[in-house]
Amino acid sequence: MRVLDAGVAEFLSDKLTPGYSDNQSVAGLDYSSAVQKFSQTLQSFQFDFIGDTLTDDEINIAESFKEFAELLNEVENERMMMVHNASDLLIKPLENFRKEQIGFTKERKKKFEKDGERFYSLLDRHLHLSSKKKESQLQEADLQVDKERHNFFESSLDYVYQIQEVQESKKFNIVEPVLAFLHSLFISNSLTVELTQDFLPYKQQLQLSLQNTRNHFSSTREEMEELKKRMKEAPQTCKLPGQPTIEGYLYTQEKWALGISWVKYYCQYEKETKTLTMTPMDQKPGAKQQGPLDLTLKYCVRRKTESIDKRFCFDIETNERPGTITLQALSEANRRLWMEAMDGKEPIYHSPITKQEEMELNEVGFKFVRKCINIIETKGIKTEGLYRTVGSNIQVQKLLNAFFGNNFLLLLLLVTILIS
Repeated sequence: MRVLDAGVAEFLSDKLTPGYSDNQSVAGLDYSSAVQKFSQTLQSFQFDFIGDTLTDDEINIAESFKEFAELLNEVENERMMMVHNASDLLIKPLENFRKEQIGFTKERKKKFEKDGERFYSLLDRHLHLSSKKKESQLQEADLQVDKERHNFFESSLDYVYQIQEVQESKKFNIVEPVLAFLHSLFISNSLTVELTQDFLPYKQQLQLSLQNTRNHFSSTREEMEELKKRMKEAPQTCKLPGQPTIEGYLYTQEKWALGISWVKYYCQYEKETKTLTMTPMDQKPGAKQQGPLDLTLKYCVRRKTESIDKRFCFDIETNERPGTITLQALSEANRRLWMEAMDGKEPIYHSPITKQEEMELNEVGFKFVRKCINIIETKGIKTEGLYRTVGSNIQVQKLLNAFFGNNFLLLLLLVTILIS
């Protein structure tokens, strides 16, 4: 075996073991599985986009990825065929050469070593024979030594011949499988190159789409920075076409059986149609969910600060809901924006009166109150809520509201005219 080339011997004895080829096969399958997963990812690739539809560049990129996925599949199929060819064209022939030729040579080596050991052992005993032995015994010993020498000589020739045969046959038994495998590898690579050539148009279009998206990103970033700057300066003035005139959170004062509470709504107001859409935000889990409420605005007026213990409030009246709806904005600036959008008005404050006018009004008021007392004593003594007749708080509050309502001054003026 010393005659064999060291590199070939190592290759044949180590690299072509069954475990080596099995490991190569497992590694190839793992690589193929990874490539197929990557191909599936490219095949199903889709952009998340802002807007109604994808742009042409986004469509081109997705289509190019799909073509690239198909290219990977075809290349991987060719590669797997090349791997199978490697097993049939390279691994198996070399393993057969190792088992048959190298294995047979090792057996010849063992026979050579065994015959040589037996011959030299017999030769040592033969040299120690005494010359006094009979001539027939000496002749028989000489014949046995000659026979063992002949066997050892034949075994040596067979071993040397086998080494020479392996040394010569390896030049084609090794080169031929390697050449066949290289031929299969080069064919696979050439097919890969041809498939890649078919992909070149998609590659060029993909590069163009990439450049377009990069340019679009640069221009869009400038617009976004400008819009962000404008939004910081006046956030409510930067409205997109088709969007509400103003929108945001408002709190609504609502009266319940247990008292007054403030409910959070997300409100959207369209100035052209005077439509206010209110969506409740504080809905309890498990309760019946309330949908958006559309109201048509009639008027809007700022709430007097001293008339309510909440800040940033304003009142509205709608066609769909009776009475006044009190809303609370998030800040003074936010209330001003809502009132501007709703054409809101400031509350009416009465101008101060002179001392003479105050005395005249007091006199008129005294006469009016005296007349009211007379009417109540004669006609309204049985009305619930007055004097000692028990009445509910609701009826009392209703009478007080009617008495101190917005028409009180007009009523005083009318009484003054009647008394005069």
